[in-house]
Amino acid sequence: MSWTRLILWPLTALLLTFMVLPIIIVVIMSFSDSRFLAFPPPALSLRWYEAYIGSPDWMLATWNSFLLAGLSTLIAVPVGTAAAYAANLSQSKLVRRLQILLLTPVMVPVIILAAGLYLVYAPIGLVATKTGLVFAFAMMNLPYVFISALAGLKSFDMNQEDVARSLGVNRFTAFMKVTLPQIRPSIITGALFAFIGALDETVVSIFIAGGENQTLPRRMFMSLRNEIDPTIAAVSAVLISISFALVIASNLRGRRNVYSS
Repeated sequence: MSWTRLILWPLTALLLTFMVLPIIIVVIMSFSDSRFLAFPPPALSLRWYEAYIGSPDWMLATWNSFLLAGLSTLIAVPVGTAAAYAANLSQSKLVRRLQILLLTPVMVPVIILAAGLYLVYAPIGLVATKTGLVFAFAMMNLPYVFISALAGLKSFDMNQEDVARSLGVNRFTAFMKVTLPQIRPSIITGALFAFIGALDETVVSIFIAGGENQTLPRRMFMSLRNEIDPTIAAVSAVLISISFALVIASNLRGRRNVYSS
């Protein structure tokens, strides 16, 4: 074994441990019996999961987060896919410049986006509304769908779609029957990132969410500010589990598609 590998492997293991260790600590603390966040926990208990499930405020925030994430993903996926399709076909310099505009939400600091959204929403009454939150989350996570779908289209032979169109079908039908089935894994990946991004969005939620439309990240932030309650660790563990489950399910689906093809 070369010296490069002797250095690379321990360094990689150290970096992975550094990334995963905080998650493991949070999950362990979620099972603590202590009244305060403590590691290691003095005793194990499910009391904070029971407190989370039994709290109407936490459950409302959870429902809001999943509903808003789902609705915003339903907007981001078709819009992002259509934009990627247009960008892949067009050779116009204007279209290529518009790609930069589509990527703005991931290029601009989120605090600036959140402040801008508040200034736009406040005069028209969209602050603390589901409509405003859905469109805000869709806008912020649109780049993930766009990038993922564009990557899938770049690896797709567009001549297949041209052949379908030469047989008499229109462009939309050719896309739905020929192109979409072959780039579906890329679109699913983009949708997954869009959903998780909307589910975990905190800064924008702090600015424009509230009242009955409070999201889970905002509820967690307010709870941390007012009182450090171990319920937050239980909620975090639930979100971590859901995120991991979605990623694993997507990975397994991708493997089945590879094996079936």
